Amino acid sequence: MFSRIREDIRSVFERDPAAHSTWEVLTCYPGMHALWLHRVSHRVWTWGWRWPARYLSHLGRFFTGVEIHPGATIGRRVFIDHGMGVVIGETAEIGDDCTLYHGVTLGGVSWNKGKRHPTLGKGVVVGTGAKILGPFTVGDGAKIGSNSVVVKAVPPGATVIGIPARVVEGQAQKFDPDHPAFSAYAVSENLDDPLNKVLTSLGSRSDLVDSHLAELLQRIQELEKKLEESDDSMENGLRVAMRSGEK
Repeated sequence: MFSRIREDIRSVFERDPAAHSTWEVLTCYPGMHALWLHRVSHRVWTWGWRWPARYLSHLGRFFTGVEIHPGATIGRRVFIDHGMGVVIGETAEIGDDCTLYHGVTLGGVSWNKGKRHPTLGKGVVVGTGAKILGPFTVGDGAKIGSNSVVVKAVPPGATVIGIPARVVEGQAQKFDPDHPAFSAYAVSENLDDPLNKVLTSLGSRSDLVDSHLAELLQRIQELEKKLEESDDSMENGLRVAMRSGEK
């Protein structure tokens, strides 16, 4: 048990620069407290003592703001940063070295018994306020952008953002379990949304079309001015000719 706690403390120092001492992590990190309480409630749950397990989970939610169902399966070195508002459902599975930020939901969308909640592979980072809903798998090393809503499987190493979440082009990479890459809040160097790229391209083309239309309009106005001047000159010429004929 103490080796697991030391492992948890090391994982905090690796992922949170705000951690300054072991005593601070032990006493001031509700995400760690929630996980430690969950280990107890999960063990009680596996013994078949469902109500005591749920009550321990309820106490954990009351003291930490993190709601973890005792039936959820959570791996080693998982870090819940800040923690407030995190909800992890009964059949959710979280792999080793995952990081979850505040406001994250691992939820189910079915009333049926059985697997209803997502499975996170190893080293997954889930940004603030993200919602992962359904019994699918998020691959090893994937990153879920803040406030994204994920409703289908995510490939290993991919970064997804948006509502509904979409894979960002060029982000997929192989996950190395021995050297897991960590991105705070699932923010990567390049989070260009492919939809935004398309919209930006359309906007640029629209600007180009607008400039061509403006140029055409200017030329038409110039031609109309020349035609008016030509008509005036012809009218003046006819008047002069008519006056000459009268004389």
